[in-house]
Amino acid sequence: MDVAIVLFERFTALDAVGPYEVLANMPGATVTFVATSPGPKRTDTGYLALTADARLDEVPEPDVVLVPGGPGQVQAEQDGALLEWLREVDRTSTWTTSVCTGALVLGAAGLLEGKRATTYWLAVEQLAAHGAIPVADERVVVDGKVMTAAGVSSGIDMALTLAARLGGDDLARTLQLGIEYDPQPPFDAGSAAKAPAHITSWFRDNSRFILT
Repeated sequence: MDVAIVLFERFTALDAVGPYEVLANMPGATVTFVATSPGPKRTDTGYLALTADARLDEVPEPDVVLVPGGPGQVQAEQDGALLEWLREVDRTSTWTTSVCTGALVLGAAGLLEGKRATTYWLAVEQLAAHGAIPVADERVVVDGKVMTAAGVSSGIDMALTLAARLGGDDLARTLQLGIEYDPQPPFDAGSAAKAPAHITSWFRDNSRFILT
C-alpha cells in the first residue's frame, strides 16, 4: 500500500506526523512525503521542517493520499499543480483524505462536491463554498472514499479509522497500542462546544490560522 502525504510551506506538523505514525506502521505500507517541489518544508511555527522526498509527478497512483492543513493551506489552494495532481490521483486512489484545513485544499480541487466533510472548527463554514456539506460535530467524517478529519489531533483518529477500513479492527487496535494512543486530557476543552466561552472567544480573535 502506497501512502502519499502532501507537504507545503507552513503546514501544521501534527496534521502530517500524527497519521504518519499510524500508517507507516501498517504491514506492507510505504509512506512518501510529496510536494510540488522536493526538499524541506517548514511548519507553521517555522521551527520544524519535514522533507518532501518526491515530486508530485513521481507518485502518480498512491493508494492513499493525505493532505494536512495549517496556515499554508491558503497558498496550497492556489497551487495549480497540486490541485491537478489531487484530481488525477483521486481517480485511482482507494482513499483520499485530509486533516484539519487540508479539507479546503481537497475542496479547491473539486473533490468535496456534494460530500459530507469536516475540517478545523474555525473553518467549517468555508466548506460550503466548495460544494461540501459541512459537519461540525464529528472528528472523522467518511463519505464514499473521502475521509476528512477535524482539527490537528483528530488526524490520529482518522488514521486509525482508515487502518480499520484497510486491515480490520484488530490491526487498528494493534497500531493504537503501538503508539499508546490513550487520550486522557487534563481539561475538557478540546472542542469549541466544550471549551469555556471566553477561551473560544479569545481563540477566534487571536488564532494563528489564516483562514481567508
